[in-house]
Amino acid sequence: MALDLGFRMHAERTPNPQSIKWVLSEEVVPQGARASFQQAVGEDVSPLAACLFAIEGVEGVFLASRFVTVTKREDLEWADLAPPIVDGIKAHVAAGGPGLGPAFEAEPAASEGVVVDRIKEVLENEVRPAVAMDGGDVVFAGFHDGVVEVELQGACVGCPSSTATLRFGIEARLREAIPEVTKVIQV
Repeated sequence: MALDLGFRMHAERTPNPQSIKWVLSEEVVPQGARASFQQAVGEDVSPLAACLFAIEGVEGVFLASRFVTVTKREDLEWADLAPPIVDGIKAHVAAGGPGLGPAFEAEPAASEGVVVDRIKEVLENEVRPAVAMDGGDVVFAGFHDGVVEVELQGACVGCPSSTATLRFGIEARLREAIPEVTKVIQV
């Protein structure tokens, strides 16, 4: 007889004091999918994000396969916001609904090339897993004239450490691996 432990989740602090990462035992979006929302969206775009934005003080929602990062207003306390956020996530998972709705549109893929492929490979295999551990994400946005453009999402948005992460982490690693890269900027 198998023991069903059911749905589990726990909170993890991130380097951004305004963001908490909730790690889940079940997927809320398909493996590899990610969605970042900095303002309220309709249920047709993301039923889960719509539910969380309905909570007063929620300013950002980032969805990944098995975690949800929520960013709050600076003037509010996590002790007040955490219970309704946890209840919202649990209710959504219990209902079995999708994290992303039919109106969700993923960002289109950027133009390809040998250098771009190498940049994406380093970001995907080295940078994104490390940043995801802190409840965020780094998404490739473009490359031109030696400059890599990335979008910071989740806990990375507004994080006091994001400038250091960008320059001393992401930029340093990309410049080391790919000589054509001279700089990394956030867009």
